[in-house]
Amino acid sequence: MLKFFYNAAPNPMKVALFLEETGLPYDPIPVDTRRGEQHAPAFTAINPNAKLPAIIDGDAVLFDSNAILLYLAEKTGRFLPGPGDAERGALLSWLMFVATGVGPFSGQAVHFRNFAPERVPYALKRYDYEARRHWRIIDGRLGQGRYMLGDDYTIVDMAVWGWGSRLTYMLGDDEVMTEFPNLDRLMHEIDDRPAARRAKEMTSKHAFKVKFDDAAMRALYPQIYAPDPD
Repeated sequence: MLKFFYNAAPNPMKVALFLEETGLPYDPIPVDTRRGEQHAPAFTAINPNAKLPAIIDGDAVLFDSNAILLYLAEKTGRFLPGPGDAERGALLSWLMFVATGVGPFSGQAVHFRNFAPERVPYALKRYDYEARRHWRIIDGRLGQGRYMLGDDYTIVDMAVWGWGSRLTYMLGDDEVMTEFPNLDRLMHEIDDRPAARRAKEMTSKHAFKVKFDDAAMRALYPQIYAPDPD
């Protein structure tokens, strides 16, 4: 059975959604990053980068949520666009746009707003601007069709959902979705899917550490405690 290493962060949730949408049998294995479990040798043997999610599928070991989505979609033949170079090009372009732009800039925006040990005005301004700029591009794309790739619900929409469902928190703006009405529409539609509800329920079955104390900071951001370079 496929082993799925997860927590409740945006990237694992994308994969949880796919697994629930397809009904693939899997063994969910929680990894509590605030307790530092991602640094255990048994896990870094699976993902040397000590990040979630990861899967083991027979002989295949994969990490990075977008790589996992693409692997599972191609393996099952589910939630992919129709055949053709144009369709394949759009799939890869938008999936990688989420991977290299939307996710990193949104993640840095939330980090410098909520977790950095000091407020850095330039960092706050830069990552808020870049996160919003990337989300405007997503919203513009969704203004051209029901889903990211047109009429078909695909892994690109799942990748967007993982991050988009946290946007008000990440940008510290309860009204932010008014800037992105097409994204807001997609988030509500996916949230209403039974698979999305099951994916969210799965994370509540494990008592992940909630407190963000010094031990959690050391587990998640060890660079804060590293000596300054000469």
